[in-house]
Amino acid sequence: MPIEHRYIDTDACARQLVEKLGPHLRIAAPLGLGKPHGLLNALYRRIAADASRSMRLYTALSLTRPQPAPGLEQRFLGPFVERHFGADAIDPQYALDQARNALPTNVEVHEFYMQSGALLHSGSAQRNYISQNYTHVARDLAMQDINLLVQLVARREGPDGVHYSLSCNPDLTLDFLRQAQLAGRRPLCVAVVHPDLPYLGGDAEVAEAYFDVELRPEHSPRLFALPRLPVDLVEYALGLHASALVRDGGCLQVGIGTLSDALVKSLLLRQQDNTLWRRALVALDPGGATHALAGQLGGLAPFGAGLYGASEMVMDGFMHLQRAGILKRRSWDDLALERAAADGRPSPSTPGGHYLRGAFFLGSRELYDWLDATEAADPDAIDMCAVSNVNQLYGDHQALATLQRRGARFFNTCMMATLLGAAVSDTLEDGGVVSGVGGQYNFVAMAHELPDGRSVLLLRATRQGRGGIESNIRWNYGQTTIPRHLRDLVVTEYGVADLRGKSDSECVEAMLSIADARFLDALCAQAKAHGKLAADFAIPEAWRRHHPRHLHQALAPFRHKGLLPTFPFGSDFTAVEQRLLPALEWLKAASGGWRGRWRLLRAVIRPGEAADGEAEALARMGLAGPLRLADRLQRRLLRAALRQVAPADRAAPPAPPSGP
Repeated sequence: MPIEHRYIDTDACARQLVEKLGPHLRIAAPLGLGKPHGLLNALYRRIAADASRSMRLYTALSLTRPQPAPGLEQRFLGPFVERHFGADAIDPQYALDQARNALPTNVEVHEFYMQSGALLHSGSAQRNYISQNYTHVARDLAMQDINLLVQLVARREGPDGVHYSLSCNPDLTLDFLRQAQLAGRRPLCVAVVHPDLPYLGGDAEVAEAYFDVELRPEHSPRLFALPRLPVDLVEYALGLHASALVRDGGCLQVGIGTLSDALVKSLLLRQQDNTLWRRALVALDPGGATHALAGQLGGLAPFGAGLYGASEMVMDGFMHLQRAGILKRRSWDDLALERAAADGRPSPSTPGGHYLRGAFFLGSRELYDWLDATEAADPDAIDMCAVSNVNQLYGDHQALATLQRRGARFFNTCMMATLLGAAVSDTLEDGGVVSGVGGQYNFVAMAHELPDGRSVLLLRATRQGRGGIESNIRWNYGQTTIPRHLRDLVVTEYGVADLRGKSDSECVEAMLSIADARFLDALCAQAKAHGKLAADFAIPEAWRRHHPRHLHQALAPFRHKGLLPTFPFGSDFTAVEQRLLPALEWLKAASGGWRGRWRLLRAVIRPGEAADGEAEALARMGLAGPLRLADRLQRRLLRAALRQVAPADRAAPPAPPSGP
């Protein structure tokens, strides 16, 4: 059937939907980029204003612009947010209200994945969070009696009529509507057209009849784009170790964040400047442990056959890997080779198929432009499809999926890990949800099912806590995302721990070998006290060098040569803002403990000589002219911080001392 109704007025569309569906809306909306904020806000306003109605929203990753706190944070982020996201940007109002515990009582929002840390203090978000594997969401959603699905789409008219592309979010829509239809509960489906959304074909393309209502607003704000963030030397150390675990001709899955950026940049260095990449590895790993694992599991040479990408999230890193000639192994090659071998024919000489399969995409505007251009030039290159086809091997595609994922390396990040190999990625010990399970468990389990697949969990060895520096490697923890029986590879800035098939004592030793030296004795004592480590075990002297000071000394020469830039893929910040970032980070770190606050006080009292670019930085923050008393204090704090840190293109700024 053709589209029943078409609208250009968002409020009129919302009014008709409310009248058609009755007093109780049960809405499904995609995670991330695919949420139509304008329509959701119009529906939310109507329900919030009428206590006789109710709204229940099922979604995930509700993207909002940064909400800066008053003071220096507002001075820095305010102008940046308006410039980067656009003055006409629309935030999902329900998400803003939920973050400040102001949702009306007749509205519920259920998310299975949250912006990291954004809703830790939201009572309703914590109560209504649904803990699910990504691949189980569609199944569970089909039981919720959803009566409305809303989704941002791309639109194309051709000789055979109108078609839509689910574009950024075929991930759950395809699976959910299939299951809902089988259950006889197909909801009303609304396509909200965005003119800038890349039109991707294949599984992501659907016929006009897939939707019941089309909304084409007269004006659409810019697509939400993630700012490109700085990468520090700790993150580069992690990326360098991890990049040696990737096998040429294999499969790659990567998540989002600066650790992933560091991994991608390290893979590019391995390809483009192999000699210096190897030297950086030796500087980090003089004992050769990572080199030994590279020989067994990954590689030290540049990529010849290239990689195939299979990742629930398509992010900027895949774009950079494709441009460098690393992401190039095509899926049809696997199928053609398999059929040719079965038939006794010679291998095909013409490559075909996709080199990247994903379930949703989110990243920079450069990524969106690349996706659009790639679809036009090479329609087979990128396959956006249901998450069930990416995050698991089950079903009628199992044999081909196993072939495509040969040599798979699934990289994900976690917050903490235990000495026995369990990982904590989404929830704090008190039950507070930081983000969500998402697809992490899916990929870890899949790595164990594949003949030569490996799961690689990345984590920083330490973090800044309220009382100072804390270890992210623990003896035990009250919450677990990945159980210890699925332990595999864990990477910190100090190396790689191979835990697969190891005894508990071997696992403990491997985790100690990548821990921060300041916590080794306490961790070792705990393991011995619980009988998991021999009483006569002695910590090797080489592990005592696992300290930020030694790590920075090892990598500083490579940063000075420009191999490890603070912004490896360009920056959305101006040169002056890049100068301000480390200073503001220094101030934030200085507030975390009494030692840092003492150092900050000394820096304010004795600020030293003026720093390069100080006047421009103060002017950018609106702190150059005559000021009130409170503003003059902010200026003194910022001036002290600017004089403490190095420019962003030099060695990493010194952190104020705190903790052990």
